[in-house]
Amino acid sequence: MEKIDKKEYFKRLWQLFSTFFKIGAFTFGGGYAMIPLIQREVSEKRKWITDEEILEVVAIAESTSGPIAINSATFVGYKVCGFWGSFVCTLGVVLPSFLIILAISGILELVKDFKAVKYAFMGIRAGVLALIIKALIKMYKACPKGIVSYIIMGLSFVFAAIVKIDVIIVVIACAIIGLATSIITDRRAGK
Repeated sequence: MEKIDKKEYFKRLWQLFSTFFKIGAFTFGGGYAMIPLIQREVSEKRKWITDEEILEVVAIAESTSGPIAINSATFVGYKVCGFWGSFVCTLGVVLPSFLIILAISGILELVKDFKAVKYAFMGIRAGVLALIIKALIKMYKACPKGIVSYIIMGLSFVFAAIVKIDVIIVVIACAIIGLATSIITDRRAGK
C-alpha cells in the first residue's frame, strides 16, 4: 500500500466503496461473474493493482472460505487502503444485494409465476454464463503455461466435476503439486 495523505486516503476509500457498490449492484450470478468487472475496474480503469495481482487475489479468494466476490473485494481493499479499504470494499459489494433482497423478498413470491419474470431470469442466467466464461479465459491467459499446469488443470476438473472429490481437497492437492514443482524446478536451475 502506497503512502498517501489523509484527504487522498478518504477519497480513495470512497472510490473503493462506490466501485464495489456498483459491481455488487449490477452483477448477477455471484462471484465468478464479478471477477471480470473487478479486474476491469480496479486494474484496467483505476490502476490500483495489476492484472497479475488480480490473479493472485482470485486464487487466494478462491482458496479461502466464503464467497469469492466478498473475499476478492476484501483483498483488493486491503491491498489498496489496508484494513479500512477491506471494510469499505466488503460493505460496498454486499450492501446492494442485501438491499435488493430486502426490497423484493416479499414481492418475488407474488410474481414468480409470471412468464415475463421467468424469461428475465433465463436471460440473466445466459448473461451470467458469458461472464463466467470471460473470467475463465482471462484467468487462463494469465496463468503460467506448461505441461504440469495443463495436467493440474485437467485433473482438477476431472476430480472436482466428474469424480466429485471435495473441492477443498482438489485445491490443497493443486497447491502441493504447484509447490513441489516449483521447488524441483528451482533446484534443477541451481537456485
